[in-house]
Amino acid sequence: MPPIKPLAFSVAAACLTVASSNGLAQQADVSPEGLTASVVVTATRGAKAIDKIPGAISVIGQQELAAQYLIADDPSQALATFIPGYAPSRQKMTSTGESLRGRQPLILLDGIPQSNPLRAGMREGYFADSFIIERIEVINGASAVQGMGATGGIINYITKAARTKGTTHGVNLRAATQFRTDNVDWKTGYSIAHKGDAFDFFGYAAVQRRAMGYDGTGRRLGIDTIQGDTLDTHGDDLFFKIGKSLGAQRLQLSLNRFKLEGDGDYMNDPGVVAAGIPTSSVAGTPVGAAPRNKVRSASLDYRHADLAGGSFSAQLFSHDFESLYGATKVATFQDTRIAAGDALWDQSQIIADKFGARMTYVRPNTVIAGLEATVGLDFLRDQTRQRLALTGRDWVPLLKFNSTAPFAQLEFERGPLTIRGGLRHEMATLRVDTYTTLAAYGSRLVQGGSAQFSETVSNLGAIWRFAPRWSAFAASSEGFGLPDAGLVLRGVTTGGQSISNLISLQPIVTRNKEIGINWRGSDGQLSLSRYDSRSKLGSVIRINSAGLGLVERVPTTVKGWEMSAEWRLSKPLSITGTYAQADGNTAASQGAPMDVSLGARSQGPNKTVLAGNWKWMPASHLRLQATHLADRDINVGRQVGTSKLEEHFVGYTLVDAAASYDTRHGKFGVSVENLLDRQYLGYYSQATAATDPGNTYAGRGRTLAVNWTRLF
Repeated sequence: MPPIKPLAFSVAAACLTVASSNGLAQQADVSPEGLTASVVVTATRGAKAIDKIPGAISVIGQQELAAQYLIADDPSQALATFIPGYAPSRQKMTSTGESLRGRQPLILLDGIPQSNPLRAGMREGYFADSFIIERIEVINGASAVQGMGATGGIINYITKAARTKGTTHGVNLRAATQFRTDNVDWKTGYSIAHKGDAFDFFGYAAVQRRAMGYDGTGRRLGIDTIQGDTLDTHGDDLFFKIGKSLGAQRLQLSLNRFKLEGDGDYMNDPGVVAAGIPTSSVAGTPVGAAPRNKVRSASLDYRHADLAGGSFSAQLFSHDFESLYGATKVATFQDTRIAAGDALWDQSQIIADKFGARMTYVRPNTVIAGLEATVGLDFLRDQTRQRLALTGRDWVPLLKFNSTAPFAQLEFERGPLTIRGGLRHEMATLRVDTYTTLAAYGSRLVQGGSAQFSETVSNLGAIWRFAPRWSAFAASSEGFGLPDAGLVLRGVTTGGQSISNLISLQPIVTRNKEIGINWRGSDGQLSLSRYDSRSKLGSVIRINSAGLGLVERVPTTVKGWEMSAEWRLSKPLSITGTYAQADGNTAASQGAPMDVSLGARSQGPNKTVLAGNWKWMPASHLRLQATHLADRDINVGRQVGTSKLEEHFVGYTLVDAAASYDTRHGKFGVSVENLLDRQYLGYYSQATAATDPGNTYAGRGRTLAVNWTRLF
């Protein structure tokens, strides 16, 4: 385990100092990072109440996030718990298979894109510390409102800000264990919030260590030393948000620096598939540097709430992402010019740098009363490459992507009816210099050039509040994206190719049609929706017999039902539930029948989540939840080329519990993940790696976690 670095030492020392002083300080009834009274969705490019948006919208609030992050400090697991159409968490640093409604979502942090669609290394799930997240807003289904990549929807993480006048310090400590010597996770963080008449500031610094884990039988969990794991890791986060208000105008700057890196103390220990023994881990030092994620995000926001009868907002942002994967000596990396035979070790590294700008102007009562107009312009520059870090070779050449997109939306509201529609015109160019593929692909020279795309996508929807507390909606929307361009370009095996004639770089346009009904009352709420998502030229990744991912450009269709409900039996007691059923299909090749079911890389199983929430005292909260994943058997006997499509999954039910209590000495929390200590293999491991002894990962067994938060 590496020594504690200066940042880690400083944060830990600050936390202990604050914790030991002001022991009798009064704790505020409402934290300075708390939510405002009315929840609105900003992922639509303008503040809008949920019941005014035609579509399936979800908002995960602070109370829900606090309870779930107490159970497991895993952002994907929180999404899987509260978002019906989100696939089960891998419990790894890699997020392969974590889809939304059978497609990839666009992940944002305060509007800054975190996803890397040009070379989707599936590491975008860990980009910020969970403590800085105030709420998560989710737009389900294809959308182009935030630009490229939202073929499955939009997940916008909204960070905390100072809410209460004055200055408040905070300290947060969390620890989790399964009572083994190498099994104590801990995290400590320090926050400061200040709000004055025109100036506000929120800052947070944290360090963490994550140890090993054990399954329901007491066997050490398998560590993924190649794709990346949260086991045996350390990390830190430094975040601040500073704002200045001048009447109707506001200027805000935010910065986030996050790192999660392996310690390199354990190696993968393959299981025995025939005997039902899953992958485990043994002490040892893997070759090369440990996998890691390093993320740097910055945003400068300007808002004018009263400009020519409307509101104007502009954002400049940058996002620097670097993910390192574990070393391996797979056949793809071999080159006899560097090392003879199959003795060459190397490790992949994805580097993606983004710079962008967004401008939005919203004007109500345009021309006529009730007509709201929204216009804007987006610009994005994305430069992505994939290197082999140990030898300095390029696996994927530098992809230089630029897009400009004007858009316009109109919304008309008259009494109980709201109609919203608009257009977005995406003008994009992908430039790649001449490059040579790796020796494993034949060292093919690919002529550089550019591919240009011009696509107009639309959305149209209506919501009808036809009775008190009841509403119904119908919506049609389109999302724009690219296939994994890096995966396509690195795998060129035939000569005479050039960027301009690679048809597989054509864009993906996904069309989502949806209808739904909602009921919201004092006793609870109910939402039911049916969706149909189609793309004529989709993107499916299939793994061949050599373990290489190949992009197939074939049509894809996903149809499904989603339901969420809450019943408030009394003021302190409520029951919630969600259900998701999806059926995704594609074709074996262009023109073939749509009779191939989407695999676990693209689609999750049918899922049911039930939970009870009880405030047995005003300052208390108890949550008991159960998640059931249904069996799934697909594509029996099917194979395309050397890619075997057959998958089998035996479902399971997991139960978790979390409780918290506010006192004058701080807020105390305790949780038990996998309360019944259920032994299970994860969905992705069962479905896609059932015959791979090194990738058959069991899930965490019973885990106790405690948390303490104090504001001063």
